[in-house]
Amino acid sequence: MTQPPVPPPQNEMRFPEDSRTESFNAWDPEITAQIDALVQRARVSDVAEEDISDLVREIVVTALKTQHSQLPRGDAKILSRSLRELRFGFRVFGPYRNRRKVTIFGSARTRPSDMDYKQARAFARKMVQRGFMVITGAGPGIMQAGNQGAGPENSFGINIRLPYEQSTNAYVDRGDRFIDCRFFFTRKLMFVKEANAVALFPGGFGTHDEGMEVLTLVQTGKADPMPIVFIDTPGGDYWKDWERYIRKHLLKRGKIAEEDFNLFMVTDSVNKAADEIAGFYKNYHSVRYVRDRMVIRLQRPIPQSGVDRLESQFKDILLKGAHFVNQGPLEEESDFLNLPRLVFPFNRFNFGRLRLLINALNTF
Repeated sequence: MTQPPVPPPQNEMRFPEDSRTESFNAWDPEITAQIDALVQRARVSDVAEEDISDLVREIVVTALKTQHSQLPRGDAKILSRSLRELRFGFRVFGPYRNRRKVTIFGSARTRPSDMDYKQARAFARKMVQRGFMVITGAGPGIMQAGNQGAGPENSFGINIRLPYEQSTNAYVDRGDRFIDCRFFFTRKLMFVKEANAVALFPGGFGTHDEGMEVLTLVQTGKADPMPIVFIDTPGGDYWKDWERYIRKHLLKRGKIAEEDFNLFMVTDSVNKAADEIAGFYKNYHSVRYVRDRMVIRLQRPIPQSGVDRLESQFKDILLKGAHFVNQGPLEEESDFLNLPRLVFPFNRFNFGRLRLLINALNTF
């Protein structure tokens, strides 16, 4: 007896027999024209803007392919929500890109009477005095202390929706500098991407997760070099014990290198922590890659004698036969054109040694 045909699953895409194609071609001339027309319509015609039409087109194509692929609704919701969260977050930070910022991590369970709270509040105040803004998770505990010390006008709050523990603190302006996130990964991306420094106070699983992720990103070059400070209670051993654990179980077993300890500082002094962060930008300004070359932008030029000395000290981070070069902006660059540069082919491995190079550049 012949069995009846099994119907396809309801979420499986079915094409009519006379369909012109059974695959979605984003480069079909008709589809291309429709997408390009939409992208151009979204442009702000009376505002000078960088042309990102090619990237917007890729986003549109990805969205259409999501439909064509018939992803489960849950997967499509993650794609949609994360894109919306990131776009909104980047728009919030956009007007403040010329201000340096420090992200503060720590326990949501820290009480205002605790010394850690007072340390975080004092640290945030000192960073604002040095021209920085503060980014926190907008919640209670250390996050509240950071926002309180910085003040609402110098604070950003990136909230995460939790069924318990997390509520927006009273020192976050819920207007222009507040972002509400559903996902931890979008929230953490903004914490690191928008920060020029990171400070960690004692906390739980989340604080350690955030600290380890920042260290991983800087150690592997997936985030720009930045100062990372772990701040203990005065005379405390929370982060000192953590560092001892790192040395005993990671360094001694060959999981990390000795130079990786240059990537962070452990201290119980908010003054030393604030000085460490501000001092990082004493002469160093920013960094980017142009093809195989690292370009370090500086506040002040380095004399050739200093460049020669640096090359003798940091030859190990250069590709074989390469040199440090003092020069102006490269042809591919379009920002900070007034700043001098130190240009060199970096081996993209020794980021702990790169941090020492930046320290040396800050002595000029």
